[in-house]
Amino acid sequence: MAQHLELGRKGEGLAKTFLEGLGYEILDENWTHGKCEIDLVAYKDGKIIFVEVKARTGNGFGEPEDFVDLRKQKLLAQAADEYIYLMDHQGEVRFDIVAILFGRDARHSLKHIEDAFWPPSI
Repeated sequence: MAQHLELGRKGEGLAKTFLEGLGYEILDENWTHGKCEIDLVAYKDGKIIFVEVKARTGNGFGEPEDFVDLRKQKLLAQAADEYIYLMDHQGEVRFDIVAILFGRDARHSLKHIEDAFWPPSI
């Protein structure tokens, strides 16, 4: 498996464990619709939370969360709309980012950004 894919899967695993530790129920992992994949779909306090996980080995080109650009937000919104429709969810939704920076010594830092963005109109 390509190194960047391994890093992504490792980051998603850490994010899942972190969120479960906070009482989130993970409904789906790597849920796809069209050209978009939602890394984690979680549920807590009556809300469906769509979580984008960004893992990087350095921040020389920006923080991991900086890579959730407008294009990615639009794709996430389209996929989220379909998920909400399929699940017939009538409650609130939220878009979070979990940003993970891996160091050279196998340690990492994790930042959970709740309500990171409200997707632009599709």
